[in-house]
Amino acid sequence: MLDLEKYSKIVVANWKMNGSFKFIDDFVEKLDLLENSDSSTCKVICPPFTYLDYFSNKLQNINYGAQECSKYHEGPYTGDISAEMLKDLNCHFCILGHSERRNFYNEKSSDVAKKSSNCINFDIHPIICVGENLEERKLNKTKDILKKQIDESIPKIANKKNTIIAYEPVWAIGTGLTPTLDEINQIHEYLKESTKYSEGFRIIYGGSVKSSNFKEIIELENVDGVLIGGASLNFEEFKKILEFTYSS
Repeated sequence: MLDLEKYSKIVVANWKMNGSFKFIDDFVEKLDLLENSDSSTCKVICPPFTYLDYFSNKLQNINYGAQECSKYHEGPYTGDISAEMLKDLNCHFCILGHSERRNFYNEKSSDVAKKSSNCINFDIHPIICVGENLEERKLNKTKDILKKQIDESIPKIANKKNTIIAYEPVWAIGTGLTPTLDEINQIHEYLKESTKYSEGFRIIYGGSVKSSNFKEIIELENVDGVLIGGASLNFEEFKKILEFTYSS
């Protein structure tokens, strides 16, 4: 398991269900990832599972992760991928509890906790996603929703050294909308200090992060990094984001 404490910031790219062998070849070539020497920022790219092995042979100085894993260890679960299988691919991270999994596949927080525990047991850092939807935000239930998700999604064996939390307001994902900088900072402070199960954890922000707002967000006092969706698939956008990490 990696030593997360040696990194000042964490940048995670979630490619979702996008990519191809050609896309990966072009991506690596255009971004000059093989010659990337910056080590103060933990950079993670999470391609679809089918490309993990191919991707791992293309990269240096950038970690890679999965977008999902099974809550089961092995058995008759057609289509599932276990944490142990991810470990065999030298995978160091796994995104879990993303709102798209919670909404489209009815994934429960208890499932996220089981998957996270499996990952930790195989030295994989779970990146546990939490976030409120627009209706919950309008009803001022953000903190209540986040506390419930945190309490139910984080396994007992999780700690600040092996687990990362990603705050992703559901209403901001892929919409171009983001909370204000003050709102982001305050929510991250709440997650770090006011919830029993996440005290002291590294908290990263996700939700329409792009090169135009990346620097302001990642420099917030209580923000330890970002989780990037669509912008991570755009060569120029992602290159600008990485360049910000070198100059900061």
